[in-house]
Amino acid sequence: MPVAQKAGIVTISPRAFILKHAVLFAAAALFVFVLSLTYGLDLSPGFF
Repeated sequence: MPVAQKAGIVTISPRAFILKHAVLFAAAALFVFVLSLTYGLDLSPGFF
């Protein structure tokens, strides 16, 4: 059995690869944007 089959490596189309990484990049950008909105906000236990 070839090593690639043992490792479970699945080949995907270049379009799917680019789309997956574009979605991951957009999610990371959204996460950083939300973090920037909460900068300086008092999130101590007394706030709640």
